[in-house]
Amino acid sequence: MKLNGKAAIVTGGGSGIGRATAVRFSMEGAKVVIADIDSIIGEETVSTIRESGGEAIFVRTDVKDSHQIKQLVHACTTTFGGLHVLVNNAGIAHAEVKSVDLSEEEWDRVIDINLKGVFLGIKYAVPEIIKSGGGAIVNTSSLLGLKGKRYQAAYNASKAGVVLLTQNAALEYGKSNIRVNAIAPGVIDTKIIDGWKQDERKWPIISRANALGRIGTPDEVANAILFLASDEASFITGTTLSVDGGGLTF
Repeated sequence: MKLNGKAAIVTGGGSGIGRATAVRFSMEGAKVVIADIDSIIGEETVSTIRESGGEAIFVRTDVKDSHQIKQLVHACTTTFGGLHVLVNNAGIAHAEVKSVDLSEEEWDRVIDINLKGVFLGIKYAVPEIIKSGGGAIVNTSSLLGLKGKRYQAAYNASKAGVVLLTQNAALEYGKSNIRVNAIAPGVIDTKIIDGWKQDERKWPIISRANALGRIGTPDEVANAILFLASDEASFITGTTLSVDGGGLTF
């Protein structure tokens, strides 16, 4: 098993890519801490893992709150004896509006969760990963962190920031045996695209706007995260892996 005996934290682990990743990690032998702002769906992920014989706990976490991130990391190390893998996956979108119509409050909310949340995860997880002998961090960026899209100013900026924050952390902690990479999902079948699905005019276009002509699944992204978190990616750090069906080239 690719993560046998490893302790992992997955933020945003209650649904979508986060849940698929947490379940996949457990199948590969990891002990998993599920972090989410929503206790109900977070506990559901834990139940799914335990029903399959895995080990998992839930810690309600607002990723933009440094105190809660510290508590999350502490819960992992005290429960499972260390920390080897961090997946900074929690994120939100915002309504499609022109930049001048985007409120400062919404800008701050998106940046705080999507970018500051990744920073705080790195800040408080790295010392514990070092104590555990090294490991891996995988951050969730987006196709829209690699190319612009109209009416997505805060989301574009936050996810682009994740790409360079990933490179920065890779440079700083490589010699501490910590690899730091990011994934850039395209259109994936999660709650974040529910609004697009309701648009009868745009959805047929959006749902096919890549080389494969379809949207992706959370499990397909989870497989990529597993690869980057495992020793199979032992000489890969500082990179952003597109998991977008060829959307970046479309």
